[in-house]
Amino acid sequence: MSIVRRSVVTGVALVAMASLAVAHGPTRKKHTETVEINVPSAKVWARIGNFQDMSWHPAVAKTEGNNGNDIGAKRVLTLQGDGTATIDEELYKYSTEKMSYSYRINKVDVKVLPVTNYSSHLTVKPMGDEKTLVEWRGAFYRGYPNNDPPPELNEAAAIKAVSGVYRGGLDALKKELENGGS
Repeated sequence: MSIVRRSVVTGVALVAMASLAVAHGPTRKKHTETVEINVPSAKVWARIGNFQDMSWHPAVAKTEGNNGNDIGAKRVLTLQGDGTATIDEELYKYSTEKMSYSYRINKVDVKVLPVTNYSSHLTVKPMGDEKTLVEWRGAFYRGYPNNDPPPELNEAAAIKAVSGVYRGGLDALKKELENGGS
């Protein structure tokens, strides 16, 4: 094969590979937020360890669910506002000993939270007798599954929304517990 022909073939192959890279759609994003709380870990876990109670998060108006902290337990979060925005979630991992649980969203309107295929993990970690680290991490896809998403459903919007949910919840939890709440 001549050098010119080999260069043309290589160039065409590179253009084809670049097109495929752009056309494959969204990639899974991961996000983690943490907070240090100046109370014992047992107290923090007592407040957030019940999957059926998310009253510690300021965006949640009501939590309804079934099966407690059993694997497969479900909950529906009704968000603050007019009472129509909800998030349906399912518990898939729970450990009192490790003070952690994992759940996934089964149903949410992307106008409420611009993500799809979302799973999350909440962990309470002792940092001595009187200090605790709470870690909330998640993995998800943007709210729009195809190429060229609208701005409100792109990766940046998804990350911003998840970060806001985590930060709002963790900051409220810290304030409540350090000010003598639950």
